[in-house]
Amino acid sequence: MSKQTIEIAPAKVGMVSLGCPKALVDSERIITKLRAEGYELSPDYEGADVVIVNTCGFLDSAKAESLEAIGEALDENGRVIVTGCMGVDEDLIREQHPDVLAVTGPHQYEQVVEAVHDVAPPAHDPFLDLVPPEGLRLTPRHYAYLKISEGCNNSCSFCIIPSMRGKLASRPAAKVLYEAERLVKAGVKELLVISQDTSAYGVDLKYAESRWNGRPVKAKFVDLAEALSDLGVWVRLHYVYPYPHVDQVIPLMAEGKILPYLDIPYQHASPSVLKRMRRPGNQEKTLDRIQAWRRDCLDLAIRSTFIVGFPGETEEEFQFLLDWLSEAQLDRVGCFKYEPVEGATANGIEGAVADPVKQERWERFMAHQQKISEQRLAAKVGRTLDVLIDSVDGEGAIGRCYADAPEIDGNVFIDEPCDVHVGDMVKVEIDEAGEYDLWGKLAAR
Repeated sequence: MSKQTIEIAPAKVGMVSLGCPKALVDSERIITKLRAEGYELSPDYEGADVVIVNTCGFLDSAKAESLEAIGEALDENGRVIVTGCMGVDEDLIREQHPDVLAVTGPHQYEQVVEAVHDVAPPAHDPFLDLVPPEGLRLTPRHYAYLKISEGCNNSCSFCIIPSMRGKLASRPAAKVLYEAERLVKAGVKELLVISQDTSAYGVDLKYAESRWNGRPVKAKFVDLAEALSDLGVWVRLHYVYPYPHVDQVIPLMAEGKILPYLDIPYQHASPSVLKRMRRPGNQEKTLDRIQAWRRDCLDLAIRSTFIVGFPGETEEEFQFLLDWLSEAQLDRVGCFKYEPVEGATANGIEGAVADPVKQERWERFMAHQQKISEQRLAAKVGRTLDVLIDSVDGEGAIGRCYADAPEIDGNVFIDEPCDVHVGDMVKVEIDEAGEYDLWGKLAAR
């Protein structure tokens, strides 16, 4: 009597990932684990046996978006597991969506996988499944986020990240570098280094050494950046606090080892506002440092984010911020209107700014910075820049230069049919600049 084999179709999982790149990395780790166990990924609600919603809970608007996404997933599918930063507020989630199957907090990968097992058990032996060594990702093939730590030791008055994600927990340098190496071997051309406080990387490990390819590498911001430069791809640094030791990465940028790009969340410029925010307040020294960085690395691009309408912000403090922007000449800037966050100590600060005033200041801020951005981009006209191609169609291509992080900064447009592919690194002669973007043509190859 012959043995009959019954094949069972693998369960399918849908993933909705909200929030910042750090949450995206969490989503990638979850789907990598599930794929290794034989699950398939569903591109839509209808085909999924269960849907995971990875939430953001930093601002009230982000919470509202997360709750809306949970509701949509319940309406469209009905079997929903919630994880991520908003997962720490399980009562609120279940109050509005009592039918969710499970709720877990940020980076609780194993609990998410266990919850999936309860709803849709794996159909077959996970050892028979093939997963690429770099894991599964939600970003395009040619760039990837590289998370180097979790949590944060800072106590900014407007932020509750430490209470959601815990204190700083850095990954050993070797683990970060081996992950980066696998990504590059899989075709990644750009590594975007992320954490809550990239400059503080390794403080909790006391900068312990670990061995990568036979050599010791310290778990230290500068040492990690230099080691990553050996991989021969773009390395972009995000969420860098302007501590004095950041000066040490500028020579790496000037030498072309890593991208001359710093993403620094300054948040404001007025010393009194920064004091209420519990952030470093010596902005005169910050301006001096920016000038020194640019003196040593002429091409340095600096992006930042700011908050207007923080409790107690006066017109004089806001004008100080605008004047500071004129001095700092930052390349890329984002601005948020202050929102109170449940559990943040800033909620106790007197002098709430009215919403119409916040809106008016936001509009003035954006108009002010727009002129600065336009001037800085105009200086690139006539130059030939390396551009990483993100998309191609019959009319041309869209890419990014060293000053452009994906999805948050500008683009370089090639408005003519050209023989390039997504992930190509090409040289583009810049012939036009706008307020946020550049235009050009392929240089002769």
